[in-house]
Amino acid sequence: MANRRFTEQPLSEWMRSGGKESEIVISSRVRIARNLLNRPFPMLATNQQSEDVLNQLESVLADERMQQFGQLSPVLLADLDELDKKVLVEKHLISPNLANESRSGAVFISEDESLSIMVNEEDHLRIQCLYPGLQVQEAWDKATSVDDIFEAHVDYAFDDHRGFLTSCPTNVGTGLRASVMMHLPALVLTQQINRILSAVSQVGLTVRGIYGEGSEATGNLFQISNQITLGQSESEIIENLYSVVMQIIEHEKSARERLLSESRLRMTDRVMRSYGILLYAAIMDSKEAAQRLSDVRLGVDLGLIDALSVQVLNELTVMTQPGFLQKKFQVSMSPGERDMYRAKLIREKLGK
Repeated sequence: MANRRFTEQPLSEWMRSGGKESEIVISSRVRIARNLLNRPFPMLATNQQSEDVLNQLESVLADERMQQFGQLSPVLLADLDELDKKVLVEKHLISPNLANESRSGAVFISEDESLSIMVNEEDHLRIQCLYPGLQVQEAWDKATSVDDIFEAHVDYAFDDHRGFLTSCPTNVGTGLRASVMMHLPALVLTQQINRILSAVSQVGLTVRGIYGEGSEATGNLFQISNQITLGQSESEIIENLYSVVMQIIEHEKSARERLLSESRLRMTDRVMRSYGILLYAAIMDSKEAAQRLSDVRLGVDLGLIDALSVQVLNELTVMTQPGFLQKKFQVSMSPGERDMYRAKLIREKLGK
């Protein structure tokens, strides 16, 4: 596969730097969905029509204004095996939908992997920007700049009353999905999480797991995103998300202070037990690994562990996923074998 680094390096360059509120907010993401005028949606298109869309959109990358985003490397889904596709999904560089698409699906990825442009996914064009910490406005600024360049070259499917037309009705309007990945262990431990998430759903936002719709929230990681794309402007969507996330951050900080003040010894014991199990376990399934890594991350953030960096934990979050695990060891594994190799990988990484 060309551009093999995208599937062999666990940590994207954008993840190596911190961002605002990075102790609680892991990442911010903005995704814009667009379709071309007078062309069938990807699910209805023929192979030739999909190929034509890919060629038309790829030609836009020659616009000199695209140079401000650095080199964008093309990755054709037809050139990837199933394992490589799985790794790209685990790194959030492509969606599960694109991984399952075989007709002229492609993604163009920037050097630091903060920008990925998916073609012939559920929609003809999906522009995605990823930033560390709470930088949803910065992600939106970059995504809309890329969108402006494409719009200067192609005609979008647009209705004066409904806005941008998309394959899924829930994206009609702005076509914008803005999301923030949050680590909320203290709200879970103090049993406040259900109340908080219930309140979130009342203000036009939704909560999902680490891989978006249909995925489970493991390792105390929750993805907060807008649910409404029609009837609100892009700025209103971004501002609403930012405002709610700031409130959740304050609740999480208060819960962490409460845990330290009321049960510091118990918290230290929990963190150190998880750290010890990660260091010495011979078998570790993905759900337990996510929970133990969450405990240790909280320990680092609270100053209970000082000999471990968050960057190592970020790497392990990706490396312990099924696809990357098999990619690293170059072995096709059963679920039981993955548990063994996962424990081995964690021991080796933390042991350094």
